[in-house]
Amino acid sequence: MNKALTAALAATLALSSVGMASAAEAQSRGNHEQRQDRRDDRREDRQDRREDRREWRQEAREDRRDARQDQRAYARWQQSQRRYNAGRYHAPRGYQVRTWSYGQRMPSYYRSNQYVVSDYSRYGLRQPPRGYQYVRSGDDVVLTAVATGLITAVIAGLFN
Repeated sequence: MNKALTAALAATLALSSVGMASAAEAQSRGNHEQRQDRRDDRREDRQDRREDRREWRQEAREDRRDARQDQRAYARWQQSQRRYNAGRYHAPRGYQVRTWSYGQRMPSYYRSNQYVVSDYSRYGLRQPPRGYQYVRSGDDVVLTAVATGLITAVIAGLFN
């Protein structure tokens, strides 16, 4: 009887270990599938972020393109439709009032705060592009590059 009991106990243990092994195997398969799903989710997240960066770069490119077109939108020379009173004009020492044109360079004397038109909206002017400023020269206003003084546009007869 002892042998039969031992054999039955051994058989029960063997079958339970096989059952546990298959349960562990099923669980590991489930874990593997879960890990695979998490990997796939991470890949999708990376792809989404990559697409977001691409869209951002595309939008930045379009913004730069729009800025370039805005710069070109300034006519090189235009006559003012309306005249404004801005006080008496005094040319910088050693200079006299003259007519400026596109492509010329304004001397640094004109780029001082005394001649820069900072309240451009008051005179019906659009905001200058980044790196540019309006400078008064006699009755005219000239759009110049801040760093070099290169003239981009001339608005003639803006002031009385």
